[in-house]
Amino acid sequence: MHVFIVVIGLLASILLVGVILLQSPKSGSGLTGGIASLGTVQTLGVRRTGDFLSKTTGILAGVVMGLCFIAQFTLPGKESSRVAPESILQRSIPTKPTAPVTPQPVVPSLPALPAK
Repeated sequence: MHVFIVVIGLLASILLVGVILLQSPKSGSGLTGGIASLGTVQTLGVRRTGDFLSKTTGILAGVVMGLCFIAQFTLPGKESSRVAPESILQRSIPTKPTAPVTPQPVVPSLPALPAK
């Protein structure tokens, strides 16, 4: 499922780049001049072509953002990352002994005898 969403996101982003390149800047020169030879200017008009490309840009940008957000939740191996990792400090703490330790009786030492 993740691969499918990523592929659709890539296709949408490539379409978004193409639509952005087709838009004409405010100076009037752009790649939309090439559309006139295709006959779209006669059917849509110059102003409608710009409106169509602007709306398409917004829709494709929303689709790309949405697919990126959804793809994050479909990452494989997501279940194993939900377990909190053990801290280094927790690993270095010695474990408690299982049997209670009985204290050894303290034997007092004898004073040293003087040497002869």
